[in-house]
Amino acid sequence: MTDAWDGAALDALDSQIGGWLHGLAATLPVEAVERAEGDVRRWYVRLRGDDKDFTTVWLTLGQRTLRYETYVLPAPAEHAAELYEQLLRRNERLVGVHFSIGVEDAVFLRGELPVGAVDEAELDRAIGTLYATVEQCFRGLVGLAFGSRQRARHDGR
Repeated sequence: MTDAWDGAALDALDSQIGGWLHGLAATLPVEAVERAEGDVRRWYVRLRGDDKDFTTVWLTLGQRTLRYETYVLPAPAEHAAELYEQLLRRNERLVGVHFSIGVEDAVFLRGELPVGAVDEAELDRAIGTLYATVEQCFRGLVGLAFGSRQRARHDGR
């Protein structure tokens, strides 16, 4: 287990992360960066996409880890077993992130780093990996999970 960081060290890292996040616009299609209000050290980074209009990445800094995650899609309406199998198979190839089932059976993409490993390069890698993975697989996942709804909408039903 990694060591817990004290308040002063976390405050310093909190400040660095905020600065690094605002600098990401040079390498990623960043639409917005916001810091959560209150005691929780949490940010969101909203990225413009092609296949998914926006990908919002949430980062939460704890005493031991920086957790990063994004919502991918709601619970599948059809072909759930196939979708989950595809996600598990994708997990085998992913580095630093994994697909998971979250609130209301929605699909998320998540990962975390030990606080001591957090630096600008790792932050860029983590957010870039979430963004690229969602862009790469979103259209296929939506087609599998909601294909008949999409076809009905396209056919004007």
